[in-house]
Amino acid sequence: MLQLFEYQFFIYAVIGVVLISVGAAVIGTYIITKRLVAISGGVTHACFGGLGLGYYLGMNPVVMAAVFAIGSSLGVEWASSRFRLREDSAIAVIWALGMAIGVLFVFMSPGYVPELNSFLFGNVLTISRGDLWAFAIFTAVLLAFYAWKYKQIVACAFDMDFARVMGLPTRFINYTMTVFVAVCIVLTIRLVGVMLLMAMLSLPIMTAEIFARRYGTLMLVSVGVSLVCSLGGLLAGAMADVPCSAFIVLINAAVFIAAKVLKAVLR
Repeated sequence: MLQLFEYQFFIYAVIGVVLISVGAAVIGTYIITKRLVAISGGVTHACFGGLGLGYYLGMNPVVMAAVFAIGSSLGVEWASSRFRLREDSAIAVIWALGMAIGVLFVFMSPGYVPELNSFLFGNVLTISRGDLWAFAIFTAVLLAFYAWKYKQIVACAFDMDFARVMGLPTRFINYTMTVFVAVCIVLTIRLVGVMLLMAMLSLPIMTAEIFARRYGTLMLVSVGVSLVCSLGGLLAGAMADVPCSAFIVLINAAVFIAAKVLKAVLR
């Protein structure tokens, strides 16, 4: 019975890795193309404030993390455009504030917080059926939005001024994609944790950039790289009985380095 139970959660982990790898690669392509890596890091660490507050209030910490992530990402976007505040300055504020709030409320929470390590360092084997539904719905909505607004997304990602001059709905695209980035970050926390999340959002796309230039090709290659590395990390972690998130990031880094070397040799 125990082996059946473990097998079920391993299957959940495989499905979860596939779903979130696709979503993270699609979102990561937008992040890298639009040079939003810094804001993604700020939102990632701001999530910790939501986790701490959720534990303190006895609420679902993932829901509170989502509130913090969406609020902080939209706040940076709004402050940058409304008050001409430098984006890196706003990011530094939410980064530090989120971590400070998280530390404060985790310390104030009664008793020990056993799930905190899974959010900090990731534990893909804790993915539940509810998580799978959340991943599936997010990925489906994200892909549907891309199918609907693909050309506008590409234009906004590469040249915002050109998109604005062409009369495209830049504000709608910006705010919608910002929300998608925030939700993707929250969902992926359970997979690789706060500490390692940025690698999963950036390394597959950085690898794809070595061989691809067009947005669509870049996105497809990054999805493939993300799937291979994530599934490889999951299997390696399960066989070695160590955190899968570490192997996922290490394999992503190894593939990136190997691709760089291969590109240099082929020149």
